[in-house]
Amino acid sequence: MFVKEIVPKRAVTFIANVFYNERYETQKMSHIWKSSNDSLITEYHWLQKGKEQFFKLETELDPHAIQPNSKDEFITEHYWGYGKKTDSKTTEYEVRHPKWDVYNVKNYEIQVDFAANYGADFEFLNTATPISVMLAEGSPISVEGKRIIV
Repeated sequence: MFVKEIVPKRAVTFIANVFYNERYETQKMSHIWKSSNDSLITEYHWLQKGKEQFFKLETELDPHAIQPNSKDEFITEHYWGYGKKTDSKTTEYEVRHPKWDVYNVKNYEIQVDFAANYGADFEFLNTATPISVMLAEGSPISVEGKRIIV
């Protein structure tokens, strides 16, 4: 389940919200992907209520296969999506993509106002230390077979 997806393209937000009952929000975003001799630096930045938000990661240069039964597998290996249509109906759809690889994270910095981005119920994350931080090498996906479940 996603609380909310923040994406840079209005078309993605429109399709996800209208056709799949998701909670996407469009924000102007920027990113940095750069490599040095022994690290990959990955950053994502956006503004929320006029305040800069970002995730910064320093990882090893090369990704590796996700280990079976790991937290990384639990997060990335989901091939079905569900959304509330009405109080008595749910949409179901298949998400197809190859198995992704992940990078070992060396360091990270998170500057996100979780309450401003996701609502007051998530304010506690502003002072919490993450249990895990990951970077996955994504891929194109396809969304197939949307249907209504009663």
